[in-house]
Amino acid sequence: MEVRFEKSIITGEEIEVIVKANRLTNNVKSLMAYINQFDQKPHRILPIKTNDSIIIVKVDDIILVDVQKNTLSIETLTAKYLIQERLYKFIQKLPKDIFVQVSKHAVINLDYLLSLEDSFAGSMTAKMEKSLRTSVSRKYLSDLEEHLGL
Repeated sequence: MEVRFEKSIITGEEIEVIVKANRLTNNVKSLMAYINQFDQKPHRILPIKTNDSIIIVKVDDIILVDVQKNTLSIETLTAKYLIQERLYKFIQKLPKDIFVQVSKHAVINLDYLLSLEDSFAGSMTAKMEKSLRTSVSRKYLSDLEEHLGL
């Protein structure tokens, strides 16, 4: 990867970033997402609305987010929360550099991933902190491997 600075006639303090590659790969998409998030403040906390309260959870404490029937289960270092929200909407609130979707029903925090083990039919099992496990489907395996640098 080559990184260089070119002076331009852009007025003011605006910055233009152009990413050039021979094709749009997941790495290119990740780089573009990272650049887009550069100026934004990181989400350090996340309000989670339960049936009777709003709980403030540290994003760094979330280990696993999993869908069970119509309920979203959020496993943290200290507790488990069950809420009524769509997984795709919840994923949008999470930083994409450490949270990776591993199946139609689960998202993991890479900071708490302990190992990946072969499972049946080409899928894998992700072993997480707190003895948590979730399946990694073949569809999402390549994205996970990219995040891990494999």
